[in-house]
Parts: sequence; C-alpha cells; structure tokens
Amino acid sequence: MKKLEYSLFKPVDNSFLVVFRVIFGFLITAEAWGAILTGWVERTFITPSFTFSFIDFPWLQPLPGNGMYFYFFIMGCFGVMVMLGFKYRLAISAYSLMWAAVYFMQKSNYNNHYYLLVLLCLIMCLVPANRSYSLDAKHRPEFRSFTCPNWCRLIFIVQIGIVYTYGGIAKLNPDWLSTESVAIILRSKADLWMVGSFLQENWAHWIIAIGGACFDLFITPLLLWKRTRKFAFGLSVFFHLFNSAVFQVGIFPFMGIGMCIFFFPPDTIRRLFFKNRLPVADASFYPVNKKLIALLSLWVLLQVSLPLRHWIFPGDVNWTEEGHRLSWRMMLRSKSGYVNFKVVNPVNDSTFIVDQSLHLTRDQQRNVATKPDICWQYVQYLKEEYAKEGLTEVEIYAEGKVGLNGKKRTALYNPNVNL
Repeated sequence: MKKLEYSLFKPVDNSFLVVFRVIFGFLITAEAWGAILTGWVERTFITPSFTFSFIDFPWLQPLPGNGMYFYFFIMGCFGVMVMLGFKYRLAISAYSLMWAAVYFMQKSNYNNHYYLLVLLCLIMCLVPANRSYSLDAKHRPEFRSFTCPNWCRLIFIVQIGIVYTYGGIAKLNPDWLSTESVAIILRSKADLWMVGSFLQENWAHWIIAIGGACFDLFITPLLLWKRTRKFAFGLSVFFHLFNSAVFQVGIFPFMGIGMCIFFFPPDTIRRLFFKNRLPVADASFYPVNKKLIALLSLWVLLQVSLPLRHWIFPGDVNWTEEGHRLSWRMMLRSKSGYVNFKVVNPVNDSTFIVDQSLHLTRDQQRNVATKPDICWQYVQYLKEEYAKEGLTEVEIYAEGKVGLNGKKRTALYNPNVNL
C-alpha cells in the first residue's frame, strides 16, 4: 500500500499536463465547432423530428429550433477556455456536462470515440491542468505550480490502456480475423485518392485486420517499455493518421497521438517543450488522499467491468446490441436489413404499414432495422403518436430481416409479438 501511495502522490513535473491541456482544449473546440460546420449538428439534432436518447434518459431532448447550434457554439467557447487555462474548472466542468448530455441525448450516430471524450472530460475535471502556463496562473501567481502528483499521469495511461486492450480483445473474433468485417467496411473507400484501389485488395484486408488487432493489444506495453517507446510512438502516429485519412473518425486519431505524451517521462516532456525551464528541485511530496485513492480505484474497476457486461446477457452482442456500447467494440460488424411495422387496430380490425419516412431520417431507419433497443423505442414513439390521434388500443408488430457482416439475412424480430 505504501508503494502505491508513493507512486500516486510523488511530485512530478507537470509539463505533460500543460501540453495535453492545450491539445485537448484545441481538439474539443474543433469537435464542437466542427460539428456545426460539417453539418453533423443539423443531421443529428435539427433535421430529425425524433431522436433516440439512451433508454434511461428520455428527458434529454435537443433544444428546439436552431438551439443546438448555439449549444455547440457555447461548448466550443468552453473548449477555448480549457486550452488557454482560463477559468479552467468552470470551463472543463461545463464542457463535460454539455458533451455528456449530447452523448446520452442520441444514439443514432453512436461512436465509441464520443464515449471516450466523456471519460477524458471527467478525468480532466480532476487534474490540476491549469497550474502553469495558463491565464489562471498568470492572474493568480500564488496558484502557480510546476509539479503535480503522479496519479495525474497514471490515470490517463490506465484509461487509454483499457481502451486499446479491450479494442484488441474484441477483434479476436472469426469475422474480424477472417477479414470479412474489414472487407465490408472498406468497400465504401474505393474512391479514396491514391489508396482507394489498394484498400480493395485482399492483402490489404489482412494487413489491416491483423495489424489492427496487434496494434490495439500491444501498443500500451510497447509505449510503457523504454526500449520500444519511440518506435511505438511512431507506430501510433502512423496508425492514427491512417485511420483519420481512411475512416474520417473526427478528433480521435489526434487525441490518440496526443495521449502518447503520458507514456514519456515528465522531465522529457519539459525538456522538449519548455527548454528554458529548469527542473523543479526538492518538490514536496503530495499528501496522501485516501478518498481520491478510493475514487480512482472505483473508476478503474468500472472501466474494466463495463466492457465485460455483455457476457451476462443472453444472445450474441453483435445481434442483440446488449452490452455493445461503452465497451470499445470498434468497427467489428456491419449490419444491413429492413423492418416493416404493421399496426393493427383491434377495435375495427383494420391494418396498415407504417411509413417510417414520415418520422425518421435514413440513418435512423437503418438503426431501427438493425438495433433492437432502437426498434423498441421507435415502437413506443409510434404508440404515443397514435394515442394522440385517439388510437389507444393499437398493436404494433415488426417484421424484417438483418444480415451481419455480409452473411445471409435472417429474422431479427418475432413478427408475432406485439411490441
């Protein structure tokens, strides 16, 4: 226990935290304002007449009209404040709350990277990233410090290590290792400049499938080991830039590169970014905080446990989606199919088929067809809409077929069950 306390609370140079604050602040600003400029806010919150929030968060709904544009603009402003270290605690807390609301407000455009950003924001709320080279430190010289407790570095290493490791383990499945999943994902990349045609080759599928699994499984230990750290960093840069160019996954590749900073010794980061600053001599040992140790332990336990929860649910998680989210199951499957909803009014024995385009965008229709929880939510929405029209006794049945990773389509919903 003493060794753990020493490792967590020994003082280290905080240059890595300063540099990451700037990188992180810039990227979350780009995420917020980029969502407006690329049309993501419009597609996700403005155009749809109905959004699929997480089941336990039905009260989280988008602002009416163009309100979500202002929402994301304000988020970007908080991102700038984080980058500059201005009113840091207020800014990162506000951004964390607003981004978490965005995440739980809709799942039609679900992405593991959005979840990772929620986690990183929460961690950034804990760390003293504004103690030096910030406007807060400039305005309050007595607040300035060039050290921080070592747990500020370790928690990021553990978090990204969990992400990579579970991502690698999830890829150890037949469809990924046989390149079926990869081939389907890359079909839409044939028109990419220079590399599009190569990405359709079988040998490229094998390199991406095996290389992707190996990267996720081994990049953390390679970054931790001094002898392989520089090689691993170069590999990480290549891997993430490749992902950015081919898969257009937003800020995550650059966040992944930025997080490599935590694997290098703090003094190395100081010498690299702040050459004129002398090392801090004889810094005081930070007081051991038992409550903080308990909080960090609970955090790690939760992060390790959540990706395993799909084992307690019956059925294949790739079909049922139970336990798929919050689990780092990245790019593992491609589902396609259709579903029709038959509405029966037992009062007059009438039947009709729902025109989904009246309520849903194409992306939402695809999600309804392939994801059972979203299908169920849509049925509840239909039930409420028909009740407003006086149809309170209707029965709704779903009939459709779905294919997983290019395989033959099969029935996902029981057409005889009133949903």
